Amino acid sequence: MQGHDPDCSEVIHQIFTFIDNEMDSADCAVIQKHLDECGPCLAKYDLERTVKSLVARSCSETAPQELRDKVLVRIREVQITITETEG
Repeated sequence: MQGHDPDCSEVIHQIFTFIDNEMDSADCAVIQKHLDECGPCLAKYDLERTVKSLVARSCSETAPQELRDKVLVRIREVQITITETEG
């Protein structure tokens, strides 16, 4: 960051770096100060953080075993059908 307060476009551009804690502490403090003072940027930050959290949670869920078993059976059926038609 430069030595001046960032404008909203700079903050929004860096929001994921801030959310992921990939900034040095001085830049983090500048972004945090801006968020504390700017409602629209804070709303954008909250939205992006919420979306990131939901995606992370969704990606960590596993399918129920019954569904996994059904999918594997169907894959085997398709493989057998392909083998029979090619052979």
